[in-house]
Amino acid sequence: MTKKKNKIYKKKGNVVKDLTRNIFKVLKQDSEKSYNHKQIAAKLKISDTDGKTQIIKKLAELAVTKEIKEVERGKFQINVDKKYSIGTLDVTSTGNGYFVTDDYEDDIFIPNINLGKGLHNDTVKAYVYKRRSGKKYEADVVEIIERAKTEFVGVLQKSKTKNFGFVVPDNNKMYADIFVSENKLNGAVDGDKVQASLIDWPKNSKNPFGKITTVLGKPGDHNTEMHSILLEFGLPYEFEPEVEKEAESLPIEITEKEISKRRDMRKDLTFTIDPKDAKDFDDALSFTKLENGNYEIGIHIADVSHYLQPKTILDDEAYKRATSVYLVDRVVPMLPEMLSNGVCSLRPNEEKLTFSAVFELNEKAQVVGEWFGRTVTYSDQRFAYEEAQSIIENVKLSDDVQPYTMPEDISITDESYVVAPEVVEATLKLDELAKILRKKRMKQGAISFDRVEVKFNLDEEANPVGVFFKESKDANKLIEEFMLLANRKVAEFIGFSKGKATNKTFIYRVHDEPDVEKLASLENMVRKFGYKINTDTKKSTSDSLNQLLSDVHGKAESNMIETLTIRTMSKAVYTTQNIGHYGLAFDYYSHFTSPIRRYPDVMTHRLLQHYLDGGDSPKADKYEEKCKHSSNREELASKAERSSIKYMQVKYMQDHKDEIFEGVITGVTEWGIYVEISSNKCEGMVRIRDIKSDYYIFDEKQYAIVGQASKKLYQLGDDVKVRVKHTDLERKHLDFALIEK
Repeated sequence: MTKKKNKIYKKKGNVVKDLTRNIFKVLKQDSEKSYNHKQIAAKLKISDTDGKTQIIKKLAELAVTKEIKEVERGKFQINVDKKYSIGTLDVTSTGNGYFVTDDYEDDIFIPNINLGKGLHNDTVKAYVYKRRSGKKYEADVVEIIERAKTEFVGVLQKSKTKNFGFVVPDNNKMYADIFVSENKLNGAVDGDKVQASLIDWPKNSKNPFGKITTVLGKPGDHNTEMHSILLEFGLPYEFEPEVEKEAESLPIEITEKEISKRRDMRKDLTFTIDPKDAKDFDDALSFTKLENGNYEIGIHIADVSHYLQPKTILDDEAYKRATSVYLVDRVVPMLPEMLSNGVCSLRPNEEKLTFSAVFELNEKAQVVGEWFGRTVTYSDQRFAYEEAQSIIENVKLSDDVQPYTMPEDISITDESYVVAPEVVEATLKLDELAKILRKKRMKQGAISFDRVEVKFNLDEEANPVGVFFKESKDANKLIEEFMLLANRKVAEFIGFSKGKATNKTFIYRVHDEPDVEKLASLENMVRKFGYKINTDTKKSTSDSLNQLLSDVHGKAESNMIETLTIRTMSKAVYTTQNIGHYGLAFDYYSHFTSPIRRYPDVMTHRLLQHYLDGGDSPKADKYEEKCKHSSNREELASKAERSSIKYMQVKYMQDHKDEIFEGVITGVTEWGIYVEISSNKCEGMVRIRDIKSDYYIFDEKQYAIVGQASKKLYQLGDDVKVRVKHTDLERKHLDFALIEK
């Protein structure tokens, strides 16, 4: 029923195993109390003379190395000087852990028996000491400072003879099953997938005690699994009734009084370009030719902050969520649908309240004028990316631009339709300017991650019936460049004035430089494929990374190298402390363009309006706290998205069991090789023990496994053939069998 645990005390011959560790465990129970060898022997249930002698000798050794101290003759105590640290617990899937703290350069190993009821990502206090060899440190968790999470998703296994059960968590980093008594089952039956909340972990219990808070359904059911993914990462999947009620009660009429407070841009040619299946449109572009030959381009963003007022139920919920979550088959919005898909969405042929960044650009895409403020706009046209791309690919910009008939096969309507010449001209000129902006940005050292996205064709029951790849084209990049322009210029407007930083409190999106050691590791790895990276300077690093990404594009190893390159990068986060954005090569950068789906953008709008109104800089502390919360929620949403993709990949492969596919080795470990199928990007594992032709061992330096008799190498990046051996939907895991030549 429960997972097996190692016993604390074992004997191997006449030698007491783990004696040092267990002595520490006794002494740490009360660091102020001293113990003699008899008391320690009693605690460890050692009664034989030989065992007690070993304790005496070990106490003497530890006293000499000053890991413990003899406070009076024969009585010992933990030496607390600089031995205790506060940090984060990182639990591995094997059940052991690592202690991560700023007090030590390297992460410190913690064996399973010394986790002290600490769970993954908990903030803990740990006792750090040197291993028996004296070269490396080890740690024991002595106190749980703060739990990272107390709710877990898993499957209920009820006792066949008694009315209690254990919830076996889905997360393999949760090493203990959760005991649930009869009165806390909440109607769940054996085999249900549930969410359980920890309520206690008694001192002498191997298992935490919990209660079932939500019965999700049966494992394998599609909605059950999607909801499980969300709850596993602490993400909600529905709004409480009071939130929906407050959204429905909002006044949505655009009054003349409100229009009078804003810049009226309803007569400016305006359109949106979004994914074909998009339901919320939070940005639009306007285009006007000026008499001086320049172009006025407006980046218009839904004015969410007009409707989302501070200290309301709606705002509290939006902050709590902090982001919309994009799973394979659904969007879990930050705002109720009435706002996200309705009143705030810049739908065609509707007047909308917007917050705008308006720029005057010349033919060289240089910004010669800018304006920021609240506006009212009217969208004349809604494009899907495919439609805008069709215009870019099939029409040339000239003095006499003709109407364009949209092909039926890419149209968002049921039939082809005619696009007015002024809209065609605007699209083509914006594309031309966007390409100049992009070229300039790349020249300044921006990194180009044009990754292929894995997408699924789903049937009516959301089952995957096909896989396709989505690649960023000119239409996508057009929108991207103008959104980047708005985000950068808004940040500069607040953060930089008269040649120096203003120190005004603001919400920045920052991205630190890559870690030197990670870059060195990447350089070593890509060399095996014949590629090079020059890390001599910041500029040479970005240039060579771009060259690398360009060189691998479309090749079998592309996804692996792109993934490894991304992992060398620091994580982009929200903060009030600006350090610039390395990946975009911007000194100032914010998030202004997506307040429907990102709470930091809402804060950016509020602060921008505050400064436009002449307000003083508020204290940064409360905003920094909100930035950290938003960054954390963004990371959880990203993990949930990846988990849903992995789930759908495994579900897709269930119909392809025993089929043979071509793939590339994307990872090598001591227990097996990871292989990514080239045709659908599904990744699975070939276990070393299943390769029967030879005895293979892991060679870390060569990123390979090596056959001991044949010297055959299976190396990172190698092309291989695999057969789908097993699909495990609950664990989201694929097992492959290697087809050997």
